[in-house]
Amino acid sequence: MASHQQHPAAVDGADHHEQQQQHEQEEQDAERNPYASSSRWRHGESAAYARYERDKGLPPHYQQHHHRHGGPVAREADSRGGVSDLADFLNKSRLDPNEMRSSDNGAAENRPRTPRFKPVVAGASEARAATAHAHDAPRGHGGAEMPVAAAAPADGKEIVCGPLLNYRRQEGATWIGSVLVVTAGGGRTQPIVPTLELRKVGGGGKEGRGVTGVEGTCLYSDPRNTFWRFDLAVEMEEAESSWEYELRGMRFASRTKPRVNRFFVPAVDESMRIMFHSCNGFSVGTDEAAWSGPALWNDVMRKHQERPFHVMIGGGDQIYNDGIRIGGPLKNWSNTKNPKKRRDHPFPESLRLECDDYYLKNYIRWYSTEPFASANGQIPQLNIWDDHDIIDGFGSYVNDFMKCDVFRGLGGTAHKYYMLFQHHLPPPASTYTSDAVPAASVEEGQGIDPNQSMNTYIHPRWQEPNYIYGPKPGLTKAQPYVAEHSHNMFAQLGARIAFLGIDARTERTRHQVNHPETYYAIFTRLKQEFLAAASSGRPFKHLILLLGIPIAYPRLTWLENIFASPVMGPIKFLNRRMGLGGTFFNTFDGSVDLLDDLDDHYTARTHKKERNWLVEKLQGVCAEFSIRITILSGDVHLAALGRFYSNPRLKIPVEQDYRYIVNVVSSAIVNKPPPAAVANLLSRRNRIHHLNHDTSETLLKLFDKDPGKSPKTASHNNVTMPSRNFAIITENSPNNEPSAAAVNGGVPNGTATTQTESHHHHNHHHQPPGTSSSSHFASSSSSSSGPTSSATTPTNNPIAHKKEKHKDGRFPLNWGEENCGTRHKAAAWPAQHGRGSDGSLDVCIWVEMDQHDPEGRTQGYGLTVPVLSYSGPRPASLELLSLPPRSAGRWRRGDVI
Repeated sequence: MASHQQHPAAVDGADHHEQQQQHEQEEQDAERNPYASSSRWRHGESAAYARYERDKGLPPHYQQHHHRHGGPVAREADSRGGVSDLADFLNKSRLDPNEMRSSDNGAAENRPRTPRFKPVVAGASEARAATAHAHDAPRGHGGAEMPVAAAAPADGKEIVCGPLLNYRRQEGATWIGSVLVVTAGGGRTQPIVPTLELRKVGGGGKEGRGVTGVEGTCLYSDPRNTFWRFDLAVEMEEAESSWEYELRGMRFASRTKPRVNRFFVPAVDESMRIMFHSCNGFSVGTDEAAWSGPALWNDVMRKHQERPFHVMIGGGDQIYNDGIRIGGPLKNWSNTKNPKKRRDHPFPESLRLECDDYYLKNYIRWYSTEPFASANGQIPQLNIWDDHDIIDGFGSYVNDFMKCDVFRGLGGTAHKYYMLFQHHLPPPASTYTSDAVPAASVEEGQGIDPNQSMNTYIHPRWQEPNYIYGPKPGLTKAQPYVAEHSHNMFAQLGARIAFLGIDARTERTRHQVNHPETYYAIFTRLKQEFLAAASSGRPFKHLILLLGIPIAYPRLTWLENIFASPVMGPIKFLNRRMGLGGTFFNTFDGSVDLLDDLDDHYTARTHKKERNWLVEKLQGVCAEFSIRITILSGDVHLAALGRFYSNPRLKIPVEQDYRYIVNVVSSAIVNKPPPAAVANLLSRRNRIHHLNHDTSETLLKLFDKDPGKSPKTASHNNVTMPSRNFAIITENSPNNEPSAAAVNGGVPNGTATTQTESHHHHNHHHQPPGTSSSSHFASSSSSSSGPTSSATTPTNNPIAHKKEKHKDGRFPLNWGEENCGTRHKAAAWPAQHGRGSDGSLDVCIWVEMDQHDPEGRTQGYGLTVPVLSYSGPRPASLELLSLPPRSAGRWRRGDVI
């Protein structure tokens, strides 16, 4: 092999260049002030430095005989380098915790006696650069990587996510909402302020009356992305109206997201049509292709085209962030076998940045996934979060583990993007890290971390009247999980329906769902709103209450007792040592994997007292204001319908029964359901329970047949449906024309009924034992059985004439539940659903027929919730100042705030 030899001329040139550089360095050293500080971050130099600079360059005799007096000489600014020099300078006077624990020779007398200080950490921009490739980016549907801010344009015009449409509130006859878009790039300042154009395109009055321009408000901006909010205000009219909005001059990263989006606003004297969903994502490890992806959103959009929804309520788990521990930055942490090491693991700024980046990318990926992406820009949303919006089981693990740095950091980071994406609100100034200085008081939440505000703009805190803020932040001495105030929501859903969403995650522990002070704020606000509506002559008739977790649901106390019993101790030990039991135990606190799900439930033994108190308070509100409450819940990946109702021995007609509260359980719209065996087990556990002496509760036998052509449940199971689903709720408006077609009973369910045959179920399951189909209810063709004006009086209600002393509540209790399921008029969409005129609510749960159908076709199961007309005595539960009892017995029923 020939050796490479350098040309002699090149060698001489290199030597000459090196000599020249050495000469220049000597000249610079000669000119350097010998009194200069070695740190470039010092603001002023010493007096010796000033004298040297003053006399430099003067003749020696002048320096000896002409002494001038002056102040310190400021150093010229040096912009070279980053912040590492500053950190090094400051750290010289600070001690590393490792140095505090041991010295070089290990002698105790050589250990520093000063307090242990943590070092100053690098700035956010440098940390981002250091961890830019520290973890895999979230993947899109089909495995494609979703870049967020790679090669972000400098003009701020590229939309990487959105628009996302939210409904906020109604003020008088004004509908108020907001639109959010996320653009690529950003920082402390933004190059442009985008403008949204809003115009009316349909409805009463004049159409196309011109375009309204709405300037964006920057909620948050860092070098990766900028969040813009646009506030919309629309005057409601005598007829339903439709509006379009677009952002001209902006580019879309998505090729499928509509550039022009349309939404609908109800008439001023009408209530909103409501779509409800929960569990909008896949659990880790799910074969998404086997479930046709988020196929049910195709059915949502088809029904929206047939009869548009005015609001879309998200009941929790709008996104699944559990992948952060599988392929994300917490992979190594979650794989740590020793629970103590996991608990003691720090959450430094570098790990916070990685987790922050994961949540951001995962939100952008999922909220840009079709067909959900089309829905979230056209149907206004109201959302409350649950555990998967953070990480599976958050809030329901043991207290010592929930207090660890990693989980506190996750709670803060997830809350940041929950505020931005789901509420269109600015996040807190900073989120938890183990590096940051804590707040001065535990009541003040997370301390401000300057590293998180470098080259970042954060809008000041934004408070709005549609929120009921928890008086105490989640960060307390007893519960340092999420260091923020809960965001509970109140909104008017049109003319006669109110909405209340309770944030049951921010303040949650294994022994408490919400602080007593939060309940007080909620019930105080409800009373104010209902009194104001009544005094205005437009009282509310229905309250839609959103609770992420079902509250009328079968008990699984026996399973809790087994999982939490000392018998599990040796098995847990063998699991830690030898892996016995595999995934039966979770990788967080080492408990049984299902225990966090069971502890989440209101029916869990740890939450039972709080649950019972809450239901009684709600019944008291129903009685005081003659308002019917319907509860929406998700979480359990099943469809079901629970009810609280007056003990049948009291013989109270449903129209006067303030204890009658329906709990619509609709879950999941995307995630896979549990095995049929789980649903069948819950069906076996469906007993008639007694909340108190006068209130019973149980699940209704709603599912008269399985959807589709393949069996999904056992023949005995008519109460839990293990298939993906969503729900629709519509008022039978008093403004509708009375119609014989709206009478309940014997109504075919459109095309869905003709496309499927029951494999084993039939309608006889609606009859309690010992009765016949002809004697139990009036004929299905009788007009008295439907929700017409003549059927709403006790004398014409067939249920009121029953002679049974002990009715089985698992069967229909009133005319609204008669023929519930596929034969009910509420399941006939859009022909008869919500077409009545008595003010009741039609409720329909739409269940997927075939998981392999990419169109997501569904079968409807319906019932009607009658209006309440109560004018009797006030129940004892109306003592609004009573505190909810604690499972530990700290609160007594007579205590007051």
